[in-house]
Amino acid sequence: MSLELEEISIQQQFEEVIASEDKLQIQEFLNHQNISDVANLIYDNEEYECQIISHISIHRAASVFKILELPTQKRIIKDLPAFKTTELLNELPADDRVAFLEELPVSIVRDLIKTLDPEERRDTLELLGYPENSMGRIMTPDYVYVYEENTVTEVFETIRKHARGSETIDVIYVINDKGELLDDIRIREFILAAPEKKVNEIMDGRFIALKVNDDQEMASEVFKMNNRVALPVTDNNNILLGIVTIDDILWVAEEEYSEDIQKIGGTEALDEPYLEMPFWKLISKRAPWLIILFVGELFTASAMSFFEDEIKKVLVLNMLVPLIISSGGNSGSQASTLIIQAMAKVEITIADWWEIFRRELKSGIVLGGILGVVGFGRTYLWSYIEPRLYGTHTFLLAMVTGVSVLGVVLWGTLAGSMLPIFLKRLKLDPATSSAPFVATLVDVTGIVIYFSVAYLFLQGILL
Repeated sequence: MSLELEEISIQQQFEEVIASEDKLQIQEFLNHQNISDVANLIYDNEEYECQIISHISIHRAASVFKILELPTQKRIIKDLPAFKTTELLNELPADDRVAFLEELPVSIVRDLIKTLDPEERRDTLELLGYPENSMGRIMTPDYVYVYEENTVTEVFETIRKHARGSETIDVIYVINDKGELLDDIRIREFILAAPEKKVNEIMDGRFIALKVNDDQEMASEVFKMNNRVALPVTDNNNILLGIVTIDDILWVAEEEYSEDIQKIGGTEALDEPYLEMPFWKLISKRAPWLIILFVGELFTASAMSFFEDEIKKVLVLNMLVPLIISSGGNSGSQASTLIIQAMAKVEITIADWWEIFRRELKSGIVLGGILGVVGFGRTYLWSYIEPRLYGTHTFLLAMVTGVSVLGVVLWGTLAGSMLPIFLKRLKLDPATSSAPFVATLVDVTGIVIYFSVAYLFLQGILL
């Protein structure tokens, strides 16, 4: 019988249990599922989402709620009974509660904060007072701290007394009477130490702390470089204010990654899920970039009009324009994407610009040479298929194609790699040097390079 039950999916079991309308049976079923499985049940059964949250223990409800997508969270809070909403918000860790509240209109936040317990309300308002995207917004004030004169026995008494509400006890923080952070010690050090040993005998004074106003994106690198599951957050006077855990940093990293992908695609970062964003707000995110890119392409037309006489004399030059500028745009987009990703992963910094320039210079020459040979061959061999297309100067036109492609690809590679670094130097987001933006820039300059090369080879012959 148990084997048969294992073969039945959680969804099928849920449908059977919910149909029974037996509250105890529903509660027992839900409380025996993994948190992630309960979240999936909510996504798959929107009409029962409030019922699911209401039927599980409040601690598990908070654990499920904090991993749900924002639109689902909003619906649940809207439809839950008032007392259940109060219970749920009070049970949420302070950092997760703030992350949810900061996405809501101010009027709703004001009403929800009134329902919180006095201590939770104080913590929430304190976190909301820090700048957006700062460590203060995602830190939690729930952690275990001890004093340097405590013994190991007293440390464990403190853990037993206060750790239940803490987000993690992997690390215990040591402070003095002023609240200044003195050290952070992994719990294994206390487990291995003698009961009568004092904290100051275990301390080594080496710890890494984040500042409360530090940027959230920067913190992910600190976590990665130091292999930590939690880090303390202090003010400018080294007063311990809270801790940030790795799960919060993973959420931040995911949001930053999504923003960068959207910017690379040539749009402003969306601050709401795509389907939840109002239509005209979505338009306002996309239109500015399209206008900028469109105006940029107008310069391409202006560049071509500058070479109007050359185009009239040798109409075949016009036929090769798409081939030339697309090569430059593709190489520029490729280079910018690689550099933006490397900067995001902190594989490179602004200080590496010269090394990057030399590397991309060589890459541009090699890649441009490869494409130039292909372009030369295509132009030269095509004359055998269409003998009248290029006339008697096929070789010269093939040379124009090959050299132009080399020049445009080289320029596109250098522009695409240097632009993100230049923007970073100006303290702007490198992701704004998106593939469409680089492609448009290279289109304009590619026209100039192409017709300049054509004039050099064909002057006195066709021009």
